[in-house]
Amino acid sequence: FMQHQYDAIIVGGGPGGATTALYAERLGLNVLLLDKKQFPRDKICGDAISGKSILFLRELGLIEQLERSPQAFVDSILFSSPNNTHVKIKLVASAQNVSQGFVCRREVYDNILFQAAKEKVETREGFSVKDVLIENGQVYGVTGEDNEGKTHDITAKVVVGADGYNSILLRKLGMYDNDPEHMLVATRAYYTGVKGMTNAIELHYVESVNPGYFWIFPLENGMANVGIGMVVGELKRKNVKLRQAHLDAVNSPEFRDRFANAELIGDIVGWNLPAGSKRRKVHSDGVIFIGDAAGLIDPFTGEGIGNAMASAKIAAECISELVNSNASFDANSLQIYEERLWKRLGNELSTAYKLQRTARYKSLVNLVVKKASKNPKVSDWISGMIAGNISRRELLSPMTYLKLMFN
Repeated sequence: FMQHQYDAIIVGGGPGGATTALYAERLGLNVLLLDKKQFPRDKICGDAISGKSILFLRELGLIEQLERSPQAFVDSILFSSPNNTHVKIKLVASAQNVSQGFVCRREVYDNILFQAAKEKVETREGFSVKDVLIENGQVYGVTGEDNEGKTHDITAKVVVGADGYNSILLRKLGMYDNDPEHMLVATRAYYTGVKGMTNAIELHYVESVNPGYFWIFPLENGMANVGIGMVVGELKRKNVKLRQAHLDAVNSPEFRDRFANAELIGDIVGWNLPAGSKRRKVHSDGVIFIGDAAGLIDPFTGEGIGNAMASAKIAAECISELVNSNASFDANSLQIYEERLWKRLGNELSTAYKLQRTARYKSLVNLVVKKASKNPKVSDWISGMIAGNISRRELLSPMTYLKLMFN
């Protein structure tokens, strides 16, 4: 048996990687956390921290730290339909499914998690992974460069790919899957001085980005995170220029007034999000993938942090069990990770995909928003759906929508 330097090398120090490191340390594993950047660093994102993420922050004892940091607390979602009907839905906070949340810039949020990991496990910032080490078809480590340009080979029983949608590990192993029908693309811009901001995250289903939405999320000190997101395949079919669509939404009759005195901070930037509407391969011999590298973005909301943290905890638990049972970490023994991951997230992701497809029908979105704006029963139902308190069967039953229509 080869002597490995670590139980696991985690490539990528974002929420997924840092969370894996924190849970792994609790389970007594010897891990190394690598990131090519120095923290704090910016990450393009909608910055929404959902109720799911908060459950993990609580477990890790980091919720107070988030509350003390620059962020905005959110307790509701404002939806608007293509015909410009609005409904504001209070987010419920139940025991398991806390769906109230925060909007916190990733520069702040990721740094909270990374610094917490840095106190507990060995970390290397400014370390750029260049390739994987493979023997007899099995990954046993990585090779990369430190910030002085020196090359290092590092070995471990398993490598965790937490390095995002553009993962170097996926690319080196020929596992990169960029399917335009299951890829979202989004813009993000920070503004100050947007009028009418509240404690709500806003999702606007506007004409110009159907199927997709225009969002306005509150941030600290009167700032807002503003962006649009849509499916890459649709974007190509409709020949939409993303940056222009963002500007069009901001200057549209519905939003012109709110942005009249707003000031853009920095630039409008874009990025890709691999949606969990497709099950990608999440493990191979000696390697597992979590978060965006595993393609776990919610296809309906575009949110990825909660699922990244969920996959991180599952990954740490599986690695711990395999280390303790002296397993070989080949694809066969790592199958438990894939099974548990889909058991935990599969239903949710397929429901979200169905909702994403439903949202392509403007008339249906108009109908549901209109009903919700008039009927508390309908808005409570949507609130329960977002919090995960409504069963998947109910969500996908045509009867549910018939009842909504006649409510």
